[in-house]
Amino acid sequence: MPKVTYIEHDGTEHSVELPAGWTLMQGATLNGIDGIVGECGGSCGCATCHVYVDEAFLDKLDPPSETEEEMLECTVSPREANSRLSCQIKAMPEIDGIIVRMPEEQT
Repeated sequence: MPKVTYIEHDGTEHSVELPAGWTLMQGATLNGIDGIVGECGGSCGCATCHVYVDEAFLDKLDPPSETEEEMLECTVSPREANSRLSCQIKAMPEIDGIIVRMPEEQT
């Protein structure tokens, strides 16, 4: 199972193993990790699962869809070059060890 490290804005780290195919948003919400809200339940209809992906993993991810790009324009915290919606990132062996940081605010 791919390992994901979530880092809260205050620096608190949570490392969890997720079943392949789960989204990083599912992994955070189902494991009680603060900092990812996921108001839309993962349908790419909000921006409350915004994360900053560690630069070392960006090239291992599929590029954001047009819908994700639109939602990233609605984030409460500043959008950065490594901003993604965690509902659009699936835990797969290729991204084992991925690190994501949560922004200061989601809503």
